[in-house]
Formats: sequence, structure tokens, C-alpha cells
Amino acid sequence: MTKYEIRTNQKKAAIIEAAKELFSSKGFINVSIKEIADKAHVSQVSIYNYFGSKEALVGEYITQLMENTLQSAHEILEKPMDFKTKIIKALSLCNIELSLTLNEYFSPQALEDQTFIRLVYESINEKKLDLFREYIEMGKKEGIIPPLLSTSTILSYIEALTSLTTSSPSSSIEELHHLFLFGILGQ
Repeated sequence: MTKYEIRTNQKKAAIIEAAKELFSSKGFINVSIKEIADKAHVSQVSIYNYFGSKEALVGEYITQLMENTLQSAHEILEKPMDFKTKIIKALSLCNIELSLTLNEYFSPQALEDQTFIRLVYESINEKKLDLFREYIEMGKKEGIIPPLLSTSTILSYIEALTSLTTSSPSSSIEELHHLFLFGILGQ
């Protein structure tokens, strides 16, 4: 790695760390690019050059927060157990991470920022959909998921269910997962 690449990576890491601290404590709307740049000791232009927008920084933050969870979910995929157990464990793991992310990493002020919460949910759901795509393909290979159901249709269905939980927090995520996996009539 060249000195330029090392310096670039250091700047990116400093920007993400500054954004994480500021977003966690103040939310999204109450943080400016200038504040992030000042805290990271970089220019505002560097932030735009490396990430394109303040919104993209939320995505980077969530990617880092979910890294361990996604790794664990990939490990579940490789374990010698039946497919239904795998997907139930993966869904559960992702929901636990979402709860931890919201409750442990963000201040009450940040949680009141609806724009920030929307961006967090979008980033988390994007990561979850990538993971679920792998699970769906495995389910098809194992003959559990009918091949006539396209992966894109199943992912659209998952997105619809996910939007229910983000728009109506009173919906039980476990119940929605049960409906997704087993339908209304049972297992």
C-alpha cells in the first residue's frame, strides 16, 4: 500500500469515527458536514470526495455496526442444520442486532431524529436483504423453497414485511417472521 493509500484510509476512518460519535449523540439533522470535518480534522471536500454525502456516512456507520452480525449469520448458513432452523436463527440474530443498534449506540436525541432513524433502517434492511438473498438461494438448492418463486419476489415480500415493522412498531416482528416462513395456516 502506498503512503497516499494509507493516508486516504486513515482519513476515511477518521471521518467515519467522527460521524459515528456525532450521529450517535445528536442524530442526523443536528450534525453538519462542517462539524464532522472539524472533528475528523479533514476538509469538508474530503468527506464529499470519499463518501458523496452525509447520508452515505450513515450507511458506512451501519455497515461497521452490523459487521459481526453479518459474519455470524454467514456462519449459520454454513452450519450442518436444517434450513428452517438456519433461517429462524438468522432472522432472530438480525432483529437482535437492530434492537441493540437502536438502543445501545444511539442517544435518545438521535432516536428522535426521524430522518436519521429512516436512514439507519434503510441501511440495515439493505444489509439484511443481501444476506437473505443467500439464504433464499440455499433454500432453493435444498428444495425447501419452490423454484417457481423468484428470489426477487421473495425479497420484495420481505421488504414489505420489513416496512410494516418500521411504520408500525407495534407489529410483532416474531409474528411477521412466522407469517413469512409458515403462512397463516401454520407450519
